[in-house]
Amino acid sequence: LRGSKSFTAALPGETERNGHGLGYKSVSVGHLEAPPLSPSRLSLGRASSTATSTAAPEQGRPRDYLVLAIFSCFCPVWPINIVGLVFSIMSRNSGQQGDTDGARRLGRMARLLSIVSIVLGTIIIVLYISLSVRGNPSF
Repeated sequence: LRGSKSFTAALPGETERNGHGLGYKSVSVGHLEAPPLSPSRLSLGRASSTATSTAAPEQGRPRDYLVLAIFSCFCPVWPINIVGLVFSIMSRNSGQQGDTDGARRLGRMARLLSIVSIVLGTIIIVLYISLSVRGNPSF
């Protein structure tokens, strides 16, 4: 039988309670933990946990509806469509930073504001044209 290369050692700071009131952490020889080199190393370690691997598979990058928001800027409801454009850009930035929940939330808001802007803009244009035609009988 080969001997195990792991042992139990009391490490200050990062210990687990083993049920006996003493803090011990099981580590392997040659794999003693060192402080993470950067914050990104810490987040990479969390991404490989079993809790995240059992979740639903990643559905890709969330939509930011930038094209729809740009198209809505041609409608005459400028405060709403500019805010929709800002939400769309914020959604794209959140998606690039890895915040998928925030990117989805901001993307939905950008889509809502863009659709409201397009609908209200279409109503305004139709009313303007119908009132212009009604006001000028020779047209």
